[in-house]
Amino acid sequence: MGEEERTVNGLFDRTREFSLRIVHLYSALPSRRQDLVMGDQLLRSGTSVGAHFREALRARSRSEYVAKLNSGLMELEESLYWMELLQGSGTFGPGMLDPLMKEAESLIAIFVSIIRRYRPKVRQKAEGRRQK
Repeated sequence: MGEEERTVNGLFDRTREFSLRIVHLYSALPSRRQDLVMGDQLLRSGTSVGAHFREALRARSRSEYVAKLNSGLMELEESLYWMELLQGSGTFGPGMLDPLMKEAESLIAIFVSIIRRYRPKVRQKAEGRRQK
């Protein structure tokens, strides 16, 4: 198994596990309105990360692959934001969300690395077409 295939398989599992952890977090929310509003936002963004990654795996082109990964990256950033608000508002005590937030940051770093690896190739192709 090559390095890229291990990365894909690892991300396949990690993004699914991240989504499941978000679902469990959501189910642990108090039933106060403000917590549920923030939780709804987190549930949407956190569970869509894996969906975007899987869509990227079926991309028809490099540019579509990058676009799907970029959408997943945006959802990770949004998820991190909602976790920061849930923690900062006192819904969860200090440090309780740290492991999940660290996983979001780790996934962000991986997505950025993959996007950077493929993005220059997409730009080069587009620039080559414009010059013709």
